Amino acid sequence: MATIPRWRRRLSHRISTDLTAAATYLALAVYIGHQLLAAPNSRLLARNWQDQVLIEWFLAYGSRVWLGDFDLVTDRLNSPDGVNLMSNASHIAHAVLLAPVTWIWGAPVSFAVALVLNLAATALGWYLLFSRELVTSRIAAFTGGLFAGFAPGMISQSQSHLHISAGWLTPLLFWCVIKLWRSKRPVRWGALLGVLAAAQLFVGEEVLFFAVAATAIFAIAYAAQNFAAFKARVIELGLGLCTAAFIGLALVAYPLSVQFTGPQHLINAPFSAEYFSADLLSWIAYSPLTWAGEATDITPIAPNHTELNTFLGPVLIVLVVVTTVFLWRRRPVVRPLAVVVLLMFALSLGPEIIIGGTRTGVPGPYALIADVPVIDAALPTRYALVAIPVIGALLALIVNAAKPRGLLTALRLQLGGLPGDRHLVARWTTLIVVAIALVPLFPTTLPVAPRMPIPDFIASGQWRDCVPPGGVLVPVPPPTPGNPNTMRWPAYANGAFGVPEGFFLGPYGKDGVTSMGTWSRGTARIWRDVWETGAVPVIDDEQRAKTREDLAAWKADCVVIPDYGRQSELIRVTTDLMGPGEPFGDVWIWRVP
Repeated sequence: MATIPRWRRRLSHRISTDLTAAATYLALAVYIGHQLLAAPNSRLLARNWQDQVLIEWFLAYGSRVWLGDFDLVTDRLNSPDGVNLMSNASHIAHAVLLAPVTWIWGAPVSFAVALVLNLAATALGWYLLFSRELVTSRIAAFTGGLFAGFAPGMISQSQSHLHISAGWLTPLLFWCVIKLWRSKRPVRWGALLGVLAAAQLFVGEEVLFFAVAATAIFAIAYAAQNFAAFKARVIELGLGLCTAAFIGLALVAYPLSVQFTGPQHLINAPFSAEYFSADLLSWIAYSPLTWAGEATDITPIAPNHTELNTFLGPVLIVLVVVTTVFLWRRRPVVRPLAVVVLLMFALSLGPEIIIGGTRTGVPGPYALIADVPVIDAALPTRYALVAIPVIGALLALIVNAAKPRGLLTALRLQLGGLPGDRHLVARWTTLIVVAIALVPLFPTTLPVAPRMPIPDFIASGQWRDCVPPGGVLVPVPPPTPGNPNTMRWPAYANGAFGVPEGFFLGPYGKDGVTSMGTWSRGTARIWRDVWETGAVPVIDDEQRAKTREDLAAWKADCVVIPDYGRQSELIRVTTDLMGPGEPFGDVWIWRVP
């Protein structure tokens, strides 16, 4: 009987191990998002549902790339002024990749699928990188990938910040850099690096910025301790990086020009660095999205439940420090990794050090870059996310040093009275400490809440009787950042019609600074007041004239009142404003001539 060649057995074992890791990561990701996956059309994320509604709109509209009906500045939201998609986290890559899912099952299903696959694919990407380039033990690589994909910060960002939790291209970017360092064909690897960087721009710009920053810091620290090797490779590296920059910029030149100079572009960072800074004590706290921290009150030490990026717990922090000290001389790669972690830790603290919710008045390192254009758009606390895969690499290295594959054999020899591994106790202790650090960080499922239903008028496609393709439907009340529910109507129709106002980032603040949404016209404010209070105001001819102006400004084709939320009061006031409407299935409509 013919024997199987050793190389084939090794390849088969490697593939089966990789598939097992992938299946495990996917199962864990499904567990985290299973409440949303079970009923995506009737549930949404409880703690950040507004962002979810916005992303579902992006996923729906972005699917129109395949139909040739897509623009980077679109009037399908905030009609007719529109929204600059490049100035928003518009999830274009997710939308393009998940378009078939969106068309068949709807944007809410695509959102749930993206949430799950982001986590699993990110963990798998780091596992593959670690197992091929960093460690020999698959268990060690699996541990590092597990943390990189499912750390508390990643679970926190999964609450509707899918452009941040999508870290699956980042390991490929680093792999290209590694190959560029070693290869004699720098142009080839530089070209691939440029293409991947351009692709990452459409997955999430912030992650691309962090990846570039981390790579630069690591490279400088690595070159400092290996200057002779760096000097010998400087020409090849320069050629590869220039190739990457040329190809990457050529691919994204137009989108970036739209982002920074196009209609509806933003002139400043939308969020406050002071508010989104990490509290010093948050690094040793447990996230409420983990087993150990379910009852944790984050109010004093975190801005909200979606920015729990630094909640690592005291044991893991100590383990990272001890691992760095232990491997400092044994594995030179640990030194630049430690530099990256330390710098990201420092930058996450923001422009002023905060301890236990109290501002100390002591400036943080972030203050040095707080006013640098473009860089200031990255929230300080999110710099901590850069440390997550680096800590994953350190975990992989320390588990690899413990040689877990040979531990059971060594233990059997020891128990049998035979000569055993003299470092057996130390190796087992190492793995136990790693387990003690990671088990409390095991994620809980993301909490969900019921969502308002879609009117049958929209779901059945009856809206086409009232709005032409690409026309404007005015839901009553129009969507706002605080209540974007009616943005789900065009999302359900895959962006086939537009709506006025909405939830997005736009230039509607004082002197054109960044705002959430836009200012509301008088008619929208009347509808919104009636929706919230139930009080129907007295309407005069002047207000009717203003309503006609508002409808003309919106380029409205149809006004629609759903069968929920003070419908009778809204029908009365709209009739006073526009004249009689007509019932149409489960809604009332007013056709705008």
